[in-house]
Amino acid sequence: MNEGIKTIIYPVKDIEQAKARFTELLGVQPLMDEPYYVGYRVAGQDVGLDPNGHSLGMTGPVAYWHVDDLNGRLQALLGAGAETLQDVKDVGGGKLTALVKDADGNVVGLIQEA
Repeated sequence: MNEGIKTIIYPVKDIEQAKARFTELLGVQPLMDEPYYVGYRVAGQDVGLDPNGHSLGMTGPVAYWHVDDLNGRLQALLGAGAETLQDVKDVGGGKLTALVKDADGNVVGLIQEA
């Protein structure tokens, strides 16, 4: 099952500067504030800041599709011509993520909740 896009992650070069900007923009404090990731929740939308995003091939904000079967969706995308940018990774508590670039050069994110 596909739950739609519920997460958007921005690659950032300076996590502290980005955190200051997004805290002001969103009007809320981060729910997660670590050197490797800062995350917010606003109106049911998750917004993340990733200081390692550029090294993963993120060239701008990436929309993450929330899915029940990340591996199955990943294989379907690869079968349709996508290439892996970040293989399946447990980002904590059993939450899985992956990144691909589709045949048109779009970066697509997948998340499977624990």
